[in-house]
Amino acid sequence: MIPLDSLALFALACVLLALTPGPNLMYLISRTLCQGRAAGVVSLAGTTTGFLFYALAAAFGLTAIFVAIPVLYDVVRWAGAGYLLWLAWDAMRPRGNGGLFARRDLPSAKPGVLFRTGMLTSILNPKVALFYLALFPQFVDPSRGSVLAQSLMLATVQIVIDGFCDMLFVLAASQAATWLAERPSWLAAQRWVLGGVFAGIAVKLALDTRK
Repeated sequence: MIPLDSLALFALACVLLALTPGPNLMYLISRTLCQGRAAGVVSLAGTTTGFLFYALAAAFGLTAIFVAIPVLYDVVRWAGAGYLLWLAWDAMRPRGNGGLFARRDLPSAKPGVLFRTGMLTSILNPKVALFYLALFPQFVDPSRGSVLAQSLMLATVQIVIDGFCDMLFVLAASQAATWLAERPSWLAAQRWVLGGVFAGIAVKLALDTRK
């Protein structure tokens, strides 16, 4: 239903979005560095689910509310910043011997926690909603059939591209994690690395403005 040239252009925009550092990518890399590739993959499943949430909302026309009601955008943005600041505090507070995710001294976070954290990190980033809202109308043509079907097609392309690109980042970060795990000083720095990244994401969201 969507011309191939238009679909290719949309895919290019999705690739650029995936390669642009943002809350999701920063979270995935830091989580992989601190806890390993498996944790990064589970977290990726969570962030991808967050994209799915906004994709379905856009397909059914729900994301328009973020533009129609600017204050709602700010509510979500500040909620996301507050949540990430809490994660930063939780990561940096003392927990005994070793770092927050020391492989031997501390138990690993459960997959369910990793998944939920990744999903919330994605959902609480309203820029994702605005991305869909800004691009979908440019590539959906009512004269070519169901608007819902076209929107779902675009959403599928975006989610596949973003998931693939983020997986490449996770795999690359996992190689670095192997090297860092052999350095004892890294165990003490792990919790500060993860906490610092969470705090940086929170500040970025808090200071961001809606274009």
